Amino acid sequence: MQYSNIFVIIFFVSSFLNFLLEMILEFVDFSFRKKHGMEIPDEVKGLIDESTLKKTCAYENVKYKFWIPRFVLMFVLELYLIIAGFYPAVFETVCTWSGNSIVVNLLYIFFTSIPTAILAIPFNLYSTFGIEKQFGFCKQTFRMWIVDSIKSILVTFVIALPLLAIACALFKYCPNLWWLFLGATYVVFSLAISVIYPILIAPIFNKFTPLEEGELKTRLESLLQRCGFKSSGLFVMDASKRSGHSNAYFTGFGKSKRVVLYDTLIAQLTPEEIEAVLGHELGHYKHHHIVKRMCIMIPLIFAVLFAESIFIKMPELYEGFGFQILTNENGDVSYKMMMVGTIFSATIFGGLAPLASLVTNHMSRRDEFQADAFSAKVCKKGAPLISALIKLNKENLSEIQVAKVYSAFKYSHPPLLERIEAIKETEK
Repeated sequence: MQYSNIFVIIFFVSSFLNFLLEMILEFVDFSFRKKHGMEIPDEVKGLIDESTLKKTCAYENVKYKFWIPRFVLMFVLELYLIIAGFYPAVFETVCTWSGNSIVVNLLYIFFTSIPTAILAIPFNLYSTFGIEKQFGFCKQTFRMWIVDSIKSILVTFVIALPLLAIACALFKYCPNLWWLFLGATYVVFSLAISVIYPILIAPIFNKFTPLEEGELKTRLESLLQRCGFKSSGLFVMDASKRSGHSNAYFTGFGKSKRVVLYDTLIAQLTPEEIEAVLGHELGHYKHHHIVKRMCIMIPLIFAVLFAESIFIKMPELYEGFGFQILTNENGDVSYKMMMVGTIFSATIFGGLAPLASLVTNHMSRRDEFQADAFSAKVCKKGAPLISALIKLNKENLSEIQVAKVYSAFKYSHPPLLERIEAIKETEK
């Protein structure tokens, strides 16, 4: 390790600042909940009782106390692996096994992910079968958890392997413009995944059945027609076999678009309330939130990849962390190391992620307010959406109000009270 290396300095400074920020934010949330968690604001009086608030506080407090050791141990492990030279050692080892860049990078990614994956297993198990089961959310068996984990690994492998192969080929044959072609490939690949996800990937984990005939289907089809939204159908997902949490969403792209309702959502809300929830989702569609987000994210992807294309050619990026640099005939960093450099540059600057979350969360909350307002207008009243949000808040044991600073960094959706106030303002 070269502790005077600029990349090493950036990594340690950003990592420690991120650690302190996360610890402070979670403590602020805990302190705010301790002081205001049992308060029943006027907006929800008679709709949320003290027993619900008590259970919500207990749920959030247990998650907070569980989060601390997990976060600290993950942080310590990351620092230890960096300082101990684990990553250079793995790379040098896999290079002796194969000369193929795809094989080398695939093995490198696999072996370097093992320590954190092993550490995460007991925490994931306790979170699922301890905390979530204690508060009535976890419905799945241990066998189902194992099967889901294996499926997730296989799906990730199938999706990631072609991208890895393309990236390695571009590093070799387009060393100067790889970032441009890889960015374009990633965008096309993402759009393709959004098309095939509802048809091929989602059914691997859940069963989707067409929504039965009745008042709910009639309401929702009428709403879709009024909004000019064409989909491949309304489907119910068997979410209850794994969790008691509820949701509704759009998935797919183009002709593969479909509306998905959790069966837990149907059990918890009235048809009028579900119509209001769907109206909210349609608000995202009518306001072109996904398209607008893509117009921001796509240039950002290219910008990040371009920055990485500069960093991964710098010997300092590798030398600072103990790597023995492989070079080509021109003396430049070999294409075999470029994937390692790309991964490492993301690790080095990963501590700056909370700053990006401030911007993305602000944009997301703005979109949520717009979608709420659209639902209130298209359904001709906001009361059903308000009652739906309160019910979902109760069923999911979500906090009614949180500290502003915590919301800014952590909440992609506005807290319940802010949404209620905004919906009522829209009605006026």
